[in-house]
Amino acid sequence: MPELSELWPPIRLTLTLAAITTVVLLIVGTPIAWWLARSRARWKEAVAAVVALPLVLPPTVLGFYLLILLGPNGPGGALAGLWGARTLAFTFEALVLGSVLYSMPFVVQPIRNAFEAIGERPLEVAATLRASPFDRFWSVAVPLARPGFMTGAVLGFAHTVGEFGVVLMIGGNIPGQTKVLSIAMYDYVETLRWVEAHILAGGMLVFAFVVILAMLVLEKRIGWPRT
Repeated sequence: MPELSELWPPIRLTLTLAAITTVVLLIVGTPIAWWLARSRARWKEAVAAVVALPLVLPPTVLGFYLLILLGPNGPGGALAGLWGARTLAFTFEALVLGSVLYSMPFVVQPIRNAFEAIGERPLEVAATLRASPFDRFWSVAVPLARPGFMTGAVLGFAHTVGEFGVVLMIGGNIPGQTKVLSIAMYDYVETLRWVEAHILAGGMLVFAFVVILAMLVLEKRIGWPRT
């Protein structure tokens, strides 16, 4: 039987990565979703298409270009040189950046849908009560869009947990630093360690089922917007 001390590090690293990525995406994705929902610019759908690219783009393609940007000859290498490093690739920070970009549409789209579902009426009423644009956003739009935020957070977290191609390209396979759950399972399969592979694969299967079931149940109870 495999020891828990061997299985736990990639699990812990994956959960840490997913939690940080989800928080960053909620912070970064909220203004993007608000702009996409409210803007009347002709080119906003072009921006929406860029945000949604990871839905159809092979993860290795995104990982390849990130590897170039973060490598010693890219902007990431120049930035890393400020503290004496050669590259930002194959670091935990690179995993966070790649995960944020790759999971962005899974967070932005539900929040955008929730903002669009609010309509103009609640915001107009708040405006007649002399609420500033900032107050209308935080006191009216955000509470009414809460289902979208919850959906985005769940999808962003779950999608990050299951990442493979992007994290492999820009993070490699460094135990304790970039070896996440999906990479560990790939290692076990390559080395024919079927028991460990079954444990991790089974755990991810159960996790995926619980996430989908929870979303379906909560969608009926509080009216979560569909993505």
